[in-house]
Amino acid sequence: MASEIAKPWWRETIETIIWAFVLAMIIRTFIVQAFWIPSGSMIPTLEVGDRVLVAKFWTWFFEPTHGSLYVFRYPVDRDRDFVKRVIAVGGDTVDIRKGVVYVNDKPLDEPYIKYHDRYDLKQSKLFPEVPFKVPEGHYFMLGDNRPNSQDGRYWGFVSKDDIRGPVFFRYWPLNRIGIPK
Repeated sequence: MASEIAKPWWRETIETIIWAFVLAMIIRTFIVQAFWIPSGSMIPTLEVGDRVLVAKFWTWFFEPTHGSLYVFRYPVDRDRDFVKRVIAVGGDTVDIRKGVVYVNDKPLDEPYIKYHDRYDLKQSKLFPEVPFKVPEGHYFMLGDNRPNSQDGRYWGFVSKDDIRGPVFFRYWPLNRIGIPK
């Protein structure tokens, strides 16, 4: 009967820390990542200081859908991440008149909007053709707090390659824990 040689306590501790770190990096890189909401652009859905979880693996299997919340690399500064709502996907036609968003010539029902604005897409220098068509492989994203949101109206489209994943759970603050809609 062979006897096991016990590892010294310090070696076992170091191995445990290394494995925990490797596992955490794999989970954060490929599966789930936590994000902090720094601005009020998504009020009332997400408030300043909310902490959310994003399913990074989701886009391997599913395309972003109309109305869902996604975290993505900000197209103007790729070192920053933004969270916005998917308004239109590749192939959709978009127009905004007096604050009402039209996708494929139909006004969107947006019960998540508490603060409306009077924005008109004809004011934009970014979109020379109104209505415009969202390019394939891209998304048009808007914040829920339209008067205070730096969103697709000002910087254009988000590439599929820049999508991090959907927001699927708010874990902080505790009184707002749950699935944001």
